[in-house]
Amino acid sequence: MELQEIRRIVELMNEHGLTHFDLTKGDFHLKLKKGGDLDDLRGLLASLPAAQAPAHAPAAALPAPAAAAAPAAPVADGVEITSPMVGTFYLKPAPDSPNFVDVGSVVSIGQTLCIIEAMKVMNEIKAERAGVICAYVAEDGTPVQYGDVLFRIK
Repeated sequence: MELQEIRRIVELMNEHGLTHFDLTKGDFHLKLKKGGDLDDLRGLLASLPAAQAPAHAPAAALPAPAAAAAPAAPVADGVEITSPMVGTFYLKPAPDSPNFVDVGSVVSIGQTLCIIEAMKVMNEIKAERAGVICAYVAEDGTPVQYGDVLFRIK
C-alpha cells in the first residue's frame, strides 16, 4: 500500500468522524486508531515519571515540570509538521548517519525531513513547505501517532 493511499484513508476517517480503521489484504495489515483513548494514554505516560519522582527525590520533582514548561514557549513558534502515519520516528537514515535536518536547517519543498518506520517499511517524510527548522518536537526512535507534531518550521 502506498503512502498516498494511507493518507487518503486517514482523510476519509477525518471526513466521516471515524476513530478506528482495520484493513487486511493478503499478508498486509493496516490498523489505524485515533481519539480520546490516545490522549488518555499520553496523559498516563506523562504522569508516570512524576509519580515515581516523589518516591526518590521530592524536591527534584518540582524543577522538572518548570524546566519542561520553559522550552514549551519558544517551541510554539513556527508551523507544525505533523506525522502522516503511525510508526517509529527517526531523524536519520541509519544509526551512524547524520540527521536529515537539524534545528536551524533551511529546507525546501520535497526535502526529506525524517523517516517513519511502519510495518518494517521506512517511509520518508518530505517537507510540504520551505523554511527553517526551529524545533524538534518528536524524539528520535520513539513511536508517533497520526497527527503528532514532529517538527516546527518558520
